[in-house]
Amino acid sequence: MKMKRNPITDAVQKALFTGFIASSAFGTVAMAQEDESVEEQGKITVTGSRIKRSDVEGALPVTVISREEIELSGESSAADFLRSLTFNSTGSFRPQSGSSAQGTSSISLRGLGSSRTLVLIDGRRLPKSPSTGGDQDLNTIPAGAIERIEILSDGASAVYGSDAIGGVVNIVTRTDYEGAEIMLGGAEVSVPKNGGEREEGSIVFGAAGDRSRVIAGVSWNGREIVFARDFPWYQRGVTSYGNNMESWFLNDQGTYDIPFQSLPGGACDQPGAYYELPLASGLVNCSFDFASVSADEASTDNQSFYAKASYDINDNWQLWSNISVSETESFGRYAPVPDWAYVGPDSNNNPTNPNSTHYAPELGVPQQAIAVYHRFDALGNRDSTVTNRLTNFQMGFTGMVGAAEVEIGVTRANNRTSDIGRNYLLRSAAKDAINNGSYDLWAPYDNDPDVLNGMKVVISRIGRYDQDEVFGSVAFDLFDMAGGPASIFIGAEQRNEKYSDQYDSLSEAGQIGGSAGNSAAGTRDITSVYFETLMPVLDNLEVSVAGRWDDYSDYGDDFSPKVSVRFQPLDNLTLRASYGEGFRAPSMDLLTQKESFSATSVNDDPSCVALGAAPGCILQVDSYSIANPGLESETSSQYSVGLAYEPTDWFNVTLDYYNINIENRIRAFSVAYLLQLEEAGDPLPPGLSIARKPSGAIDEVYFGFGNQGEVDNSGLDLNMRFTYDLFGGNMSTNVMVSHLLDVSVDGGRNNVKDPGTPADRMVISNLYSYGDWSFAYNMNLIGNQYDSVTRDDNDNLVKSGNVPTWVTHDVQLNYHAPWNGKFTLGARNVGEKLPPIGLGAVGSRDYDFFLYDGFGRTTYFRYTQTF
Repeated sequence: MKMKRNPITDAVQKALFTGFIASSAFGTVAMAQEDESVEEQGKITVTGSRIKRSDVEGALPVTVISREEIELSGESSAADFLRSLTFNSTGSFRPQSGSSAQGTSSISLRGLGSSRTLVLIDGRRLPKSPSTGGDQDLNTIPAGAIERIEILSDGASAVYGSDAIGGVVNIVTRTDYEGAEIMLGGAEVSVPKNGGEREEGSIVFGAAGDRSRVIAGVSWNGREIVFARDFPWYQRGVTSYGNNMESWFLNDQGTYDIPFQSLPGGACDQPGAYYELPLASGLVNCSFDFASVSADEASTDNQSFYAKASYDINDNWQLWSNISVSETESFGRYAPVPDWAYVGPDSNNNPTNPNSTHYAPELGVPQQAIAVYHRFDALGNRDSTVTNRLTNFQMGFTGMVGAAEVEIGVTRANNRTSDIGRNYLLRSAAKDAINNGSYDLWAPYDNDPDVLNGMKVVISRIGRYDQDEVFGSVAFDLFDMAGGPASIFIGAEQRNEKYSDQYDSLSEAGQIGGSAGNSAAGTRDITSVYFETLMPVLDNLEVSVAGRWDDYSDYGDDFSPKVSVRFQPLDNLTLRASYGEGFRAPSMDLLTQKESFSATSVNDDPSCVALGAAPGCILQVDSYSIANPGLESETSSQYSVGLAYEPTDWFNVTLDYYNINIENRIRAFSVAYLLQLEEAGDPLPPGLSIARKPSGAIDEVYFGFGNQGEVDNSGLDLNMRFTYDLFGGNMSTNVMVSHLLDVSVDGGRNNVKDPGTPADRMVISNLYSYGDWSFAYNMNLIGNQYDSVTRDDNDNLVKSGNVPTWVTHDVQLNYHAPWNGKFTLGARNVGEKLPPIGLGAVGSRDYDFFLYDGFGRTTYFRYTQTF
């Protein structure tokens, strides 16, 4: 096998190989000393800039992660690896059963939200997911295609446009490869006791001639579904949707004649997951253990094909083309439909009706209409199969016109989602069947199968997010300066985006019980013009100025400027600083989506007590998601300062400080977050609300998005790398730390160390190589947080409890066989550290699902063969 790389790539890989994650800044210092002629050998484009330059000229904090380092992490998918990075400060979304975005994964740099993190593939933006409409799905990235990952931990709207406020993740795919490679692998988890098994594999082939190059491959990975009941911390779910009732109308005293209680006469004595809970009133709640049947994590199965080709037309011009097709299928299972219904006074299902077979005179109330809160367990569990398919095609020409480098190209990306849900409830049929008595609430499993089938429906959700783009650019030198020629890059893009999230007609009409979400659709055109200049004022001082104008057809335009400075007072010391302004355009789903209902699982002590459960229980509440068509873009201003220092040839370090201010913010306010605001005594945003019953239990919650106030975010990033010889082999250690200094809203209190917002994330990676053997050991740390933030009777802030620091350890052993084979055996979280259960930002799971994982020890094996 032969792998062709240009000298710059070789130098980058040499600088990176001995560390798990290395910043390009200190990597370039080492590279400059190892090969002083690197600047003469070629230039490349680094994430965050459009101007080609030698690595040693970088002025921005870019972290480069090689393919080898991804393999050393033990992760089997690009999504899981990116989520584990320290930059993903407060965690991010991953596939979860029962969610409208069930099959997607995302990354949230700086904890600012995935919609403020821009993901690129080879420098061009990845289309947004139809499942969310506002962020990009990491599951569509084929792990086998990745050559390296570049992370710009600085705002970049002046270069890339919208969404780059928190930073940029650029996936650079493999190229210039000759030969073939096959990799097969699998993994088992120790927790839960069933499910969670993984598989992975890839095949790649590359060839090159005098004027042409081609590389193609397939990649796949998958994980089995995981059920909540199989975790050691499983506890039965608490809900008002079992088999309960209360009066439909208030009486003259403003109370219910029939307070909330179980249907009388053994209606909770069912063979399913129904069970009784005593209420504080002395009555009984017929609850339902939804956690015993629902899945915690959805399964994922990704299959991808990718190909890259280029052809040298002549000495000055090259034709290139990239194509990729990625399909991810996810299966999730949620508990049977919970829903409420009006029951008329004359129905046989009304216990106040003297003519009913279920008449209960002990209620002591006059005949009247009631509301029932029922779990339609006899219809079966809600099963959802989500298929996401992304097809991405790019083609272009790159060449020289005189002394100017010109590029023109087109991109066509089609992102499709199909979500099929089974065993959902047709509300109109259920209401009729309950009121006419053909469906018996007291014996749901004994009902006529035809009646049950008449109430049961299959629902669908078909989504698309198409992105068509034409782009062109020209780069050339302007004039000579003391440090070399001043360069300029001028470019333009025309992009059309088409978004549609279409629910079936019954869901749109509000006739489906147990389903969340509603249809949305929109189209927009974006015209962009941008420039960037690089001015080497002195041999050791360069200044870059960039600007970008983006015009959106549906809301307006934004201009984003940026200036950065790089100063190298010593050969081994680099100082850098930047200031820029950015923006985030409101996504089309937030502008157009209709109101939708869901029964959301939350942790709310007043509701638990009112329903007869102990504080800390998980229960479901009525919630409604609303859209805001009047959203405006949010804007940001940010600056960063940093240094890269290499005092010796075996140690280097980078330290960067960043400060981000976001105005007119677009913020997602989830049900769980609204409850946190309420508990802390903070105001809820206009239009969103929490309504409670006289008992203190939640009645309904309205949640969604809006423009509101400012967000301030600041922190530090530290990288240290050590390389040295040890016992005849080579040892390298890399320490990577991301530290949040401030996360505040509207100039208010600092939210760092609030539940779900740890101050620190750290990875310490070690690699020892000896001959054909290598051993890797990684330590991963997520810092501690408070368990609760509330206000006392005097409105004083009270931070209490402790979510302990979470530390896990990974090991990996590699053997390079003489026949070009490689055996890998490893374990993530070898000590089987479990997540903090019942502490911090619990949300709808028993732990902070976005920040931690609950898989215990993951043991994996891989075999790689190259030809």
